[in-house]
Amino acid sequence: MQVVFQSNSWVQIGFILALLRDAGLDPVELDSHVSAVEGNIGAFPRRIAVPRDERDQALRVLREAGELA
Repeated sequence: MQVVFQSNSWVQIGFILALLRDAGLDPVELDSHVSAVEGNIGAFPRRIAVPRDERDQALRVLREAGELA
């Protein structure tokens, strides 16, 4: 798995997950439990990872959506 995105915003994480799934990719949200344990104060960012062979496509999708520089 390769991390392609991270954010403290659960709204943005939800959007990115939907965006990647709509592109036919298989993203996984990491660190959601630690974020919930710390009370969702934003101290620990949530990460999104995809299988290694989907990394380049995921990064392209995120760039095209304006989510990466």
